[in-house]
Amino acid sequence: MFVHAAQALGYETVVLDPDASSPAGRVSQHFVQADYRDLSALRVLADDASAITTEFENVPAEALAALAVNRPVSPSAECVAIAQDRIREKAHFTRCAARAEQAPSGLGGVAPAPYAVIQTAADLAAVPESLLPGVLKTARMGYDGKGQARVATREALAAEWHDMGGVPCVLEQLLPLALECSVIVARGRDGQVVSLPVQRNLHRDGILAVTEVYEGNLPPALAQQAQAATEAIANELNYVGVLCVEYFVLQDGRLVVNEMAPRPHNSGHYTVDACDVSQFELQVRTLAGLPLAAPRQHSAAIMLNLLGDLWYTASGEPHTPPWADVLALPGAHLHLYGKTEARRGRKMGHLTLTGPSAAAVRATALRAAELLGMPAF
Repeated sequence: MFVHAAQALGYETVVLDPDASSPAGRVSQHFVQADYRDLSALRVLADDASAITTEFENVPAEALAALAVNRPVSPSAECVAIAQDRIREKAHFTRCAARAEQAPSGLGGVAPAPYAVIQTAADLAAVPESLLPGVLKTARMGYDGKGQARVATREALAAEWHDMGGVPCVLEQLLPLALECSVIVARGRDGQVVSLPVQRNLHRDGILAVTEVYEGNLPPALAQQAQAATEAIANELNYVGVLCVEYFVLQDGRLVVNEMAPRPHNSGHYTVDACDVSQFELQVRTLAGLPLAAPRQHSAAIMLNLLGDLWYTASGEPHTPPWADVLALPGAHLHLYGKTEARRGRKMGHLTLTGPSAAAVRATALRAAELLGMPAF
């Protein structure tokens, strides 16, 4: 999607990916199939590209740092390294929240859930009782619900930490959640920041399932606070590029910051069809130093994530989802990613439904979910 956005603005692209069937590599003018740590491949990429970005946060930060010796890289290796480590990430959120409390905006800071860092047996023993029950998360390489477990007692906490290999972790207090949301901003090298609307998200089994974006999807004051907090997080990092920050909304109405993704985000895919500037075009603009036009949403939108499970019947037989029936619905925009193998839990594409009102688009989205055999929401 980024490659298509860059090409629409007249740019050629080069993709480095270890996967020979990389969807981005197959549509790019240039493709380097190699490991992200392959120094010769990184040199080829630096020779061919004028500016470099990353598609997901698990690209090694040291590879980005090596590329930055010769080319502008955004987001920076340091920003990606912070997003790759929950310990550093939560410390950054805590600093931003403390500074925001002193700001004249009156919006207040948005802090993470109460947490403790666990790196040693002594850290484990010192965990405050108030953090239980909680969620234990590995500091690195956790995404889509991976690398985390709920724990209710000290005994369960110790057992889970041992099962995770005793790697550095954070323990977050389990909070009463009402819903989840996310905010995507783009920040240029000149410090200009533009924000997309706040996205209301539903996760199933730790994987994003549904995103709803329309007027009134969240209380206005809460949406304003989330956008201000996201801009503060980006500014504090001196961030360049597209950044997504995910939040929890508690049952008492308070906002808690969860994690950030230094890239275009799954919850922002609706922007291709519902906004005049998509998150991918914003990413191109930050790389190329183009003006960051504030995006405008022209249609209410609901996005459904399409996981590999849809390519199998209830009995486990492979089949093709009923795309013709789905595409007969008004405002249906199907995006399949060109991945060669459908696996359960794997993101194979998304379906965005757009319409003139929240009620209309919700009715269509529920019908689409029914056709695809997905749960209602």
